[in-house]
Amino acid sequence: MKWPDLLTRARALADGGGRRILGITGAPGAGKSTVARRLVDALDGAAVLVGMDGYHLAQRELQRLRRAERKGAPDTFDAAGYVALLRRLRSSDTGTVYAPEFRRAIEEPIAAAVPVPAGLPLVVTEGNYLLLDTPPWSAVRGLLDEVWFLAPNERTRHEWLVTRHRRYGCSDQQAAERAAGGDENNARLIAPTAARADLILDPTQLD
Repeated sequence: MKWPDLLTRARALADGGGRRILGITGAPGAGKSTVARRLVDALDGAAVLVGMDGYHLAQRELQRLRRAERKGAPDTFDAAGYVALLRRLRSSDTGTVYAPEFRRAIEEPIAAAVPVPAGLPLVVTEGNYLLLDTPPWSAVRGLLDEVWFLAPNERTRHEWLVTRHRRYGCSDQQAAERAAGGDENNARLIAPTAARADLILDPTQLD
């Protein structure tokens, strides 16, 4: 599928009446944030981006739970909080809903950073675990109207992931270690969930 077809599909969701939620998922480094932001920008006011990563547990809490070394794994998120947000977003007439946002520059979530006004027809949400079938993540799929799974070839995904880690301050060695460590473990967990997606897309082929 090419970009114009994908954009047409997203516009159809936005024009479908009421509030729709489109999920974009895939392994770490698959291009989820890039594709989601591009869609929201192209829809020009009809959509907003709400990232799952806003529900990362704070670094202090990860340290207390002794999970800081596994940051990014499913149990390092407030998954129940994310599910609760999606349930609120299913209704477009509850006033403005404020969603959190993850700031990579500081590696921390910021509360109430993304306003979702009442009546906005489409929310685009992106994250690794939208199709995971273990509770409480398993509740996410039923709250999304469509889910698109991004699956670039593994070499490209790994290169994108290493580049992202470098961009946010990692040395070459640190970036490579992160991509080959926890990120790779999470990628193996996510890969089988593609079977539950509505579309499987190679983001390098969208132009």
